[in-house]
Amino acid sequence: MIHIVLCCAAAMSTSLLVEKMKREADYQGIRVDIRAVGVHDVHQATDANIILLAPQVKYIKKQLQKALPDIPVMDISMRDYGTMNGKNVFQNAMEMIEQNKSDEMG
Repeated sequence: MIHIVLCCAAAMSTSLLVEKMKREADYQGIRVDIRAVGVHDVHQATDANIILLAPQVKYIKKQLQKALPDIPVMDISMRDYGTMNGKNVFQNAMEMIEQNKSDEMG
């Protein structure tokens, strides 16, 4: 199962985006666990295949990459976040997960 973690300031504004992403995953027949966490809890997301950062918390990207070097960290575009485009965000996350797998294999 794929684990996707979305991080925002307090894990409240991303809940709608999480639901839209889950619907897209269901539509594509992909089993995922998608959850939202606040900026203070994101360092505990050690089981994530990818961490997505809401625009308001992208300032923690370098710190997060240093703390969790084996987990890709991706910014959610302001447009996709603002329009709550779960399909695009999910697709971008899956592409980055696949790219990360390819990079690991050599």
